[in-house]
Amino acid sequence: MTLGIYLTRRLAGTFGIIAAVFIGILYLFELVEMMRRFGGGETALRQILWLAALRAPTTFYQVLPMLAILSAMAMFLALARSSELVVIRAAGRSALRMLLEPFVAMLLFGALVVAALNPVVAAATRFYQAQVQAITAPDLVLQVAVGEAGIWLRQGDRLGQTVIRAGSVDRDGLTFRNTGFIAFDRETGAPVSRIEAAVARLGPGAWELHEAKHWDLTAENPEREAQRHPRLDLPTDLTPERIRDSFARAGTISVWALPEFIAALDRAGLATRSLRVQLHTELALPVLMAAMMLVGTVLCMRHSRAGGAGGRILLTVIAGFALFFLRNFAQVLGENGQIPLLLAVWTPPFATILLALGVLLHLEDG
Repeated sequence: MTLGIYLTRRLAGTFGIIAAVFIGILYLFELVEMMRRFGGGETALRQILWLAALRAPTTFYQVLPMLAILSAMAMFLALARSSELVVIRAAGRSALRMLLEPFVAMLLFGALVVAALNPVVAAATRFYQAQVQAITAPDLVLQVAVGEAGIWLRQGDRLGQTVIRAGSVDRDGLTFRNTGFIAFDRETGAPVSRIEAAVARLGPGAWELHEAKHWDLTAENPEREAQRHPRLDLPTDLTPERIRDSFARAGTISVWALPEFIAALDRAGLATRSLRVQLHTELALPVLMAAMMLVGTVLCMRHSRAGGAGGRILLTVIAGFALFFLRNFAQVLGENGQIPLLLAVWTPPFATILLALGVLLHLEDG
């Protein structure tokens, strides 16, 4: 138990150092990118620094599995150089028994990351997108909310704000049923018109409203002067891509809110496969980090005098990148429906664990 605690503490210290270095590097990369996009204009330097700080956690969260493999590799190479591995082996501790406590610790740390860091990253991503929207297109606003009463959208343009309510949405994400439009004046914020339509479809540059009834709320008697239209075109700056992306932007919803959001989209009739893949991917992250930790230890448990350390390090890094790419590729196949969802998400981490254990047993026992 004491040895397990010692190895876990060494792994945590190594992971902390590598994580701090990566956070600094990623922040510098994001700062350069923000300077390229917004530098030289009206955006203040303080805002650019803030945008880079909001963007860096998202990138850091995505490379956490690679940090696990790097930290494990660095720790066991250090143990090999100091001959501590020789002492541990001489004490009768096998390689599998030696890795038990670090494996469990990495598994628990991954669960803590998903539970605590994921909501922070999601909030930072949402705030970053809002800030970029305010800088690049302040007059064009689109917000989407899904609840028990249906779907609510708020679009903004140079003329004012429009609140849109829909009871349900077709699978294409562009045809809304039982819809209502309320337009507000940009200067006063008062409602100026209301439209109720049985069907509203987003076309090029306009909403196509069918069986619509239009009220002019600035008239003396809006109901008496209301007009009915078999078809009514309502100009808009929205595009189908913005509508589809706004329902579920990757990384903007925390793992705690995803199940409720998926249920709400199911009630509205929207496709939720990509969100289900995202949810299971977050739940599988602790297993993936523990699997990557095992991969980092397989080839780095030999004594430094055995030679070939550089080749083992290179092979470990290549294997880590290959497994990371395989995991992302399987996730894309799962989102597209090419393979079952659970198979796409959960197979790569467990296959990685079995592969690492197989190689370790082969090297230890032949």
